[in-house]
Amino acid sequence: MRMTVAAILVSSARAFVLPSRLTSSRGASRSLSAQLSPRLNGLDKPTVWHEFSPLANEYNAVNLGQGFPDWDPPSFVIDAMVNSVTPSMNRHANQYARSYAHMPLAQVLAQDYEKRWNIPIDPATQIATAVGCTNALYCALQGLLSPGDEVLLLEPAFDIYYAQVRMAGGTPIHVPLRPNPSGGATANQVFTLDLYELEAAITPKTKILLLNTPHNPTGKMFTRAELEDIASVAQRHSQLLVISDEVYEHIVFDPENVPHVSMASIPGMFDRTLTLSSSGKTFSCTGWKVGWAVGPPNLVKAVTAVQQWVNFSAPTPNQDAIAQALVQAREPYNGFDSYYAWLADDYKRKRSLLADALTDAGMVPVLPPGGFFIMADTSNIDFPLSDEVTEAMPATPMPRDWAMSRWLTKEVGVTAIPPSAFYSPDALHLAKNLLRFAFCKGDDTILEAHRRLQKYFKK
Repeated sequence: MRMTVAAILVSSARAFVLPSRLTSSRGASRSLSAQLSPRLNGLDKPTVWHEFSPLANEYNAVNLGQGFPDWDPPSFVIDAMVNSVTPSMNRHANQYARSYAHMPLAQVLAQDYEKRWNIPIDPATQIATAVGCTNALYCALQGLLSPGDEVLLLEPAFDIYYAQVRMAGGTPIHVPLRPNPSGGATANQVFTLDLYELEAAITPKTKILLLNTPHNPTGKMFTRAELEDIASVAQRHSQLLVISDEVYEHIVFDPENVPHVSMASIPGMFDRTLTLSSSGKTFSCTGWKVGWAVGPPNLVKAVTAVQQWVNFSAPTPNQDAIAQALVQAREPYNGFDSYYAWLADDYKRKRSLLADALTDAGMVPVLPPGGFFIMADTSNIDFPLSDEVTEAMPATPMPRDWAMSRWLTKEVGVTAIPPSAFYSPDALHLAKNLLRFAFCKGDDTILEAHRRLQKYFKK
């Protein structure tokens, strides 16, 4: 007798019975516990972002924590995206891009970096694009590191650096930017790198120095003299490469006296430096996720060799829109010589608004020459230390900066990020009296934060 399809399925299901050891809760627990690789130990816990953004929402606080603009991109950038996806514009940007980079974007980037560095750049082999700078860094580390290789991180270091080094099988080695005993008003004066300490951290296993300028979270910009000193250290160690994260390169407030300088432009460093940047901060389109890597072909290939097996390419319309925007940004804009000049001036004005607010609260802002974060010295402020325990806090008991950021959110209604999130356990004390505030926010947002700070601290 012929069986129906349904009967066959039912019969087969009855015949296939899992052993009891695989269906027991104990067996299931063992199976689930083996899912994460050991290299992710500690990386699966909540982060500072998981804690403070929900906390800000819960207490209806003005969130000056996370670093993304709360406005839309300029109209010429939006128009560029429309052009990219409109068939009649003949941009041909609705299908996969080449894995290395969408060639129109690679060509524009090559022009920009050639002019800036006075070094020929081949758009076909010396430019790689990625899904944001974070993705470019991930691919670079996966492509360059072998298990046990060491990576030097200048702390405070953006927390993604530590995690990505670990995920690539590398070992993060922290070298702190130490406070200048003489003090100072700016981030360049306050946060200093001890070259002897840097070189002492280098071993035969050291593969990469991960540099960030303008620096997050301090706003420090490494000067040409500082970069030349770091380059001298690097050149004494033939195995040492530099990855330079420069996403804030166009947000610079005193270009005549404190210009942005790329490590790749320092004599003898281009062939051992991979420069990373992106469009998100420059064009206020962090959700578009277009980043890139520029450097010698062998280092760029480290990015593309990984990317071709991961996401293959960054979204073509996004890349194509940024290619157009980069060209337009060179032109006069809103009374300034270029969009970049207008951008820096606007952020400089916002920096002043936030610095005034922090000063009125009894904090001492450490003025950044670049980027859109201010570190503030909070040592003049007394508040009740907390005995709370949270999943994301970096140490027990809760560090002072962490406790203060929670208190500020709950009692004052303003949220900052505790910089201890960016330090290794041995250096947490350096963050004790600091908080990081973002000024990539609308004027109304910053002024409301000022009103709340003034109301609380002036009462």
